[in-house]
Amino acid sequence: MANHKSALKRIRSSETKRLRNRYQLKTTRTFVRKLKETTDKTEALELYKKVSSMLDKLAKNNIIHKNNASNKKSKLAKFVATLS
Repeated sequence: MANHKSALKRIRSSETKRLRNRYQLKTTRTFVRKLKETTDKTEALELYKKVSSMLDKLAKNNIIHKNNASNKKSKLAKFVATLS
């Protein structure tokens, strides 16, 4: 266990950040899943805007890599374009 006050604080803060990052990533994954299950184009476009924004935020906060976010957005955009 840590012996210094600053180390104890670092443990607390890193745990808080870990939980927040995990929550954001899980929420985004859920929305991606919803988007992939959608068959209506207008609903898919709305969801795509939201998911795209969420992925950008994850990349900005270094929760996922920016290329990973870009790749996911590209694949989802292709999916939305194929809907009729």
